[in-house]
Amino acid sequence: MRPKGRRFVPIMQSNQSYLPETSLLSSNGESNFSFEPEDQKRLGFSSGSGLRWPRIFGSKHPYDEIVWEKRTAKITKGDGTVVFEQKEVEVPNFWSQTATDIVASKYFRGRRGVPDREKSVKQMIDRVAKTIGSWGLKDGYFSSKEDCQNFTLDLTWILVNQYAAFNSPVWFNVGVHERPQCSACFILAVEDNMKSILDWYRDEGWIFKFGSGAGTNLSNLRSSKEALSKGGFSSGPVSFMKGADGVANAIRSGGTTRRAAKMVVLNVDHPDIKNFIYCKKIIEDMTKALQNSGIKDSIEADIFDPYTLLPYQNANNSVRVSDEFMKAVLTDETWDLKAVVNGETIERIKAREIMDWIADATWHSADPGMQYDSTINDWHTLVNTGRINASNPCSEYMSIDNSACNLSSLNLLKFLSADGKFNKELFKRVIDTMITSMDILVDNSSYPTPKITENAKNYRQLGLGYANLGALLMALGLPYDSEEGRMVGGQITSLLCGQAYRMSTLLADIKGPFAGYEMNKDSMLKVLAKHLEEAEKLHSSSRLFDLGLKQDREVLQNISISYEMDEDSLGDNALKVWQEVFELGQRYGVRNSQATVLAPTGTIAFLMDCDTTGIEPELALVKYKKLVGGGTLKLVNNQVPRALNRLGYNDEEIKNMGDYLLKKNTIEGAPFLKDEHLPVFDCSFKAENGERSVHYMGHLKMMAAAQPFISGAISKTVNLPETATKEDVKNVYVEGWRLGLKAIAVYRDGSKSLQPLSTKKEENNSLVEKINGYTRIKLPDERPSITHKFSVGGFESYLTVGFYPDTMKPGETFITTAKEGSTISGLFDTIATLISMCLQSGIPLKTLVRKFKDMRFDPSGFTNNDKIPIFKPRRQRRNVWPFCEDGFDPFDKLRTGKLTAGRFGTNSS
Repeated sequence: MRPKGRRFVPIMQSNQSYLPETSLLSSNGESNFSFEPEDQKRLGFSSGSGLRWPRIFGSKHPYDEIVWEKRTAKITKGDGTVVFEQKEVEVPNFWSQTATDIVASKYFRGRRGVPDREKSVKQMIDRVAKTIGSWGLKDGYFSSKEDCQNFTLDLTWILVNQYAAFNSPVWFNVGVHERPQCSACFILAVEDNMKSILDWYRDEGWIFKFGSGAGTNLSNLRSSKEALSKGGFSSGPVSFMKGADGVANAIRSGGTTRRAAKMVVLNVDHPDIKNFIYCKKIIEDMTKALQNSGIKDSIEADIFDPYTLLPYQNANNSVRVSDEFMKAVLTDETWDLKAVVNGETIERIKAREIMDWIADATWHSADPGMQYDSTINDWHTLVNTGRINASNPCSEYMSIDNSACNLSSLNLLKFLSADGKFNKELFKRVIDTMITSMDILVDNSSYPTPKITENAKNYRQLGLGYANLGALLMALGLPYDSEEGRMVGGQITSLLCGQAYRMSTLLADIKGPFAGYEMNKDSMLKVLAKHLEEAEKLHSSSRLFDLGLKQDREVLQNISISYEMDEDSLGDNALKVWQEVFELGQRYGVRNSQATVLAPTGTIAFLMDCDTTGIEPELALVKYKKLVGGGTLKLVNNQVPRALNRLGYNDEEIKNMGDYLLKKNTIEGAPFLKDEHLPVFDCSFKAENGERSVHYMGHLKMMAAAQPFISGAISKTVNLPETATKEDVKNVYVEGWRLGLKAIAVYRDGSKSLQPLSTKKEENNSLVEKINGYTRIKLPDERPSITHKFSVGGFESYLTVGFYPDTMKPGETFITTAKEGSTISGLFDTIATLISMCLQSGIPLKTLVRKFKDMRFDPSGFTNNDKIPIFKPRRQRRNVWPFCEDGFDPFDKLRTGKLTAGRFGTNSS
């Protein structure tokens, strides 16, 4: 029984100390953390109205357990130009140089060169941890100052040892501003009037200024096919997107942290959906043209960057689709595009045609992505407050309009010991600490508008996630695309979300549930019940068995996922936590309407020295390590030898395979490596000299294993090889819907002119070189072509033109004469080669035609072409160049594949 007036809170104490007076990190960086069985009390009573918080992670000050050293932090451009440098930066000795550079350049506060600028990781972490602790004490989260101090030290231990990290705005702003912006994710609403549109521009500007991102659904804006009240027609949402993109671009250029991030969403029944789908594809075509335009060498890349000059480049675009639309695609039914103002059908079109547009645009430009509206709102916890219409820029946070979410992520590899044991108790305690910290941030943060402030405090959405899943699986010797890999991924995600909500229910007992809980109690508990149901399915393996997975216990035995504390498997433990969550939720409510997301963990992944971001697999097996003294070192991915050891190879075999990998840039064909072990080392992209990569269904199935245990969604890119077809893209979107995902993005390798990550090392990654240098895009081995036979004055020749398959633009020419080996034949060969090189280097065909079509020389005379009966260059202006002018202009007919022989005469083939 509970004593009257006492709070039911988490208590983590016993008569014995949790930990010895030694470092929790062994010499090799592995965790020494463990709990004794008698120390496993979960719940107890507070001595007052707040949390009792004994020290969990050691008894010394966390900084005293670490060896510190001073380094120089430096960021350089591809050409070696130094853009940031700070000397005497103090960091833990186990932090990488990359983590040092990122922290010093991005997160240290104060002007460079000023004495009070931060110069130690201690200062940065103290600024954040102590501020959060003091806010928690002020707001009544802790029973006493001692409990607050213990919490602050535990949080410090977690952060300095790289077990977790807050989203970037926390590092930017906490301890700097009295009311800092701490949320990375915002969702805004836009109404169909000019005031609301301009407010949207302004609100996004403030969000970008402090290092965060925002998403908006523009489906409330009337289409370009609808009339305005005072006459004329609306310009449509795609037009207003240009203005918003300009704001983002300007603030990015003038900001001090990172580029702005936007998400723009449009419903699939909006009349302007085609313009929306293709807007970035058209701009990508322009970008490629600009990069190949031969702009003079003196111009600087930061002045002439096509991605800053052209619109729509600061936003991710996503089409919002319903179950009804996806079913219409499968059954080849029509789909109505409806007016925004009155709901009347403006246009009726085949649903498959819209899906074809989406696949085509994505294949060319990696946009738009897709959000599955019906699934999203089926898992909505705030049904009575409003529906979910949009997401943040990366699509992991999905909630009501005018809302915010602060994020943090755990480094999964930190919880894995050298012998393959995942420390679930340490995992849960870190979750408790981070959820408490994130909830404290909610009331002490600033927000860009009064409505967002109201919703953030009324609904208290949090987004705890993780990084390094791909590295964890490889370290275990498990393929990312495997039954066992998905089993482990699902169980870890289940335990993450369950423990996060469990802590939220305990905070609700102390601080009360979120203000909108009573109004949304039914939908909140319904979603918790759905999570519990999925945990039960996972535990019995029925859900993953449908995906072709083995049974839970067999998998756990095979991969030796065992624990020091008890005999429970990871799946057993996750189920118990969810059962407890549902019981506590019914009793106390929950403090947070959402608790978890899976974010891309971009910058903070570097802070935590993660090998992989978010839920992604490994990118490559060979990586380049930045050295403390400058320069880089080519290394085998850290997890490769760990995986090989796990798979039973000895030290000599592992060394030989590592040497082979460094030499060949692929592990395929390595000595001693068994074929059945190759899938363990599959990455997102093919290696430079390899053939293997994670199949796109492997990406989708891993997302499907994790999605039922996430409050929000998963920020994940499904990577496709350059050879993927538009049908592959379409299949990804359809299968994503079938598997119950909430959102998905697709990237085909090479679809963007510039991409941030590559498996190939370039000699020079300067944008100036890409724009102004010699860039030649050759045709694929198989390409469409047309051959025209012509005869001038009895001199017979053949003109063959080859086309790029995707754009049907000419890319090569061959001229074959009847007199091989003659001077004329040699000249024609030379001309054809030069034309081909010009076309492949971006010189427009029109330019070549204008330059050469008036030249006159022999041969001349009668031809067999009805359209060009007599060939006299200066008078008739007809030779090879006019053939090109007549046959290949305008280009729109070529793009549609309507290449007719009639334009070239009767002998075309």
